[in-house]
Amino acid sequence: MKHNIFCCFLLVLLMTFPSLAEGKTRLFRIELSNKQGCQYTLKHPEQFLSERAIARRQRQHLEIDSTDLPVSQAYIDILQRRGVKVVGKSKWNNSVLVCSDSLSLPESISGLPFVSSITKVYEEPDSLKPFECPRRTKPFDEITSENNSTAKQLSMIHLDELHEAGFRGQGMLIAVLDGGFQYVDHIPAFTRIKKAGERDFVYPPSQNIFREHSHGTKVLSVMAVNEKDVFTGSAPEAEYWLLRCEQTLTESLAEEDFWTAAAEFADSVGVDVINSSLGYFDFDDDEQNYPYRMLDGHSMMISRMASMLAKKGIVLVCSAGNSGDESWKKITIPADADDVLTVGAVSADGINTAFSSIGPTADGRVKPDVMAMGGLCCVISGDGEIREQNGTSFASPLIAGAVACLWQALPGKTACEILELVRQSGDRYQWPDNIYGYGIPDFGKIVDPGKTRIGGN
Repeated sequence: MKHNIFCCFLLVLLMTFPSLAEGKTRLFRIELSNKQGCQYTLKHPEQFLSERAIARRQRQHLEIDSTDLPVSQAYIDILQRRGVKVVGKSKWNNSVLVCSDSLSLPESISGLPFVSSITKVYEEPDSLKPFECPRRTKPFDEITSENNSTAKQLSMIHLDELHEAGFRGQGMLIAVLDGGFQYVDHIPAFTRIKKAGERDFVYPPSQNIFREHSHGTKVLSVMAVNEKDVFTGSAPEAEYWLLRCEQTLTESLAEEDFWTAAAEFADSVGVDVINSSLGYFDFDDDEQNYPYRMLDGHSMMISRMASMLAKKGIVLVCSAGNSGDESWKKITIPADADDVLTVGAVSADGINTAFSSIGPTADGRVKPDVMAMGGLCCVISGDGEIREQNGTSFASPLIAGAVACLWQALPGKTACEILELVRQSGDRYQWPDNIYGYGIPDFGKIVDPGKTRIGGN
């Protein structure tokens, strides 16, 4: 009751003295109607796509189209002259993310002929405690273990067989979209992995993505760490882009814009596989929450953009979400997207974990697609120690790394073919459901279909 009275008082105060609400950071998504004035052409894609990105499309016989053209710089210049700061762009959605300290953008912007819509996607909270990365008081030690901590999570999906055959991700490029990579620059096990680089797509950006949240550290470890007889990632010889696109202190629609910018960057530098252990359905502003009916792969920006990745020749692997034992229960966005691998979590005995989010999508598609070990999965945390952690966040990178190894073994396949091969290898492919999807995949049998398993699996 006291809370309601305070909220009413605050609302009256802001209406009486609107200047009190000014000065806060607000982000707006401006969708544009066309790309006229773009300084690039489809005849010269090398000006906006890397050689590797172009080669990936050519290898899969995919066209470079108008969605690949950058947002019109002429339009960006006009917007900035009207007093807004452009802090993000999406060529696939043909939109820009702008920053303003006003309650709304000037009417002169909404009236521009090339502006099709304006959506406020973020408003700075009245108070926000900054994230404080724990300080290190001693050097990081080399990780140790009496045996290989990751053996079970690899053998469950028969990925150890691909590793033994020499397919460990060599030549493959993986992007990790996450909220921070705490101490990846100092933990010895990570300093030896192959890093292509790192970028931050959140606004305002971090001063150092290696002093942010440890979630990305754990996710990366499941794929990338290569410590013989101690900890083996699912793609230990692949190369990695570390992309921060999650603001861990708040939840807003701007997360869609950050995620999309990171995915587009990953495409432009030529990645083969993206892991996204991120998911959304509720936000700080309840009015922005996604209802279940919108989990159709197309209603939300982030899901539309995720659905485009396979058409660009990239396999997106994403976590199903951890709401299975909560009131929401369902998968989170963009796990509802078309042509992606959505991964749920099982425990070491192959039984689904209670927290693993379930399907189907709102339009009736089977979700999750496949399952992997996310119950007490072995990870390396931001403190440099091996931990057992729960979450579909860790089942997802197991599959993402496995996909990279599989694609290395089957380089002639397209992204869509790889997606279908993984689904078909699931132990429930003939009778999928909305808890296990198509089941636990068998990567060994994809590469060697003649393999026989005890029990016929």
